[in-house]
Amino acid sequence: MEIGIVLAMLAAGLAVTLPCIGSAVALSQVGRSASGLISEEPEKFGKALLLQVLPGTQGIYGFLAAVLILQEVGLFAEEMLEVSAGVGWQILMASIPIAFAGIMSSIMQGKVSSAGISTLAKKPEETGKAIILSAMVETYAVIALLLTILILNGITV
Repeated sequence: MEIGIVLAMLAAGLAVTLPCIGSAVALSQVGRSASGLISEEPEKFGKALLLQVLPGTQGIYGFLAAVLILQEVGLFAEEMLEVSAGVGWQILMASIPIAFAGIMSSIMQGKVSSAGISTLAKKPEETGKAIILSAMVETYAVIALLLTILILNGITV
């Protein structure tokens, strides 16, 4: 197998794995906070669940980037394209924004969402503000995904 395609596969792997790790860590953190709350006030489950799922989106963004990378090299076509080492390195570099911003923003968003569970516990009428604060962290994962897409669109295989 050519080194270019190996690098592209590594890029797809990093693009999805790192954000998914971050999302799993964050979902676990928020889930632990939410579990304590809903054991006392089960009627708050819906709002707690909304706060919990927010940091899971980075994993989805990473998956989208990985699919775009695999599409770029023709994995979904009848025959994969020949990918030079130089192009493979370009694709690997394109995966870096979503891979690293995805893992960090999901973990940080988990911390904000977990704090939002405290808001939900004490002042449930302010939950919307907690959701907005958590969503603000996600902005940087979206920017990273867009940059990954723009770089991929500039690569000619």
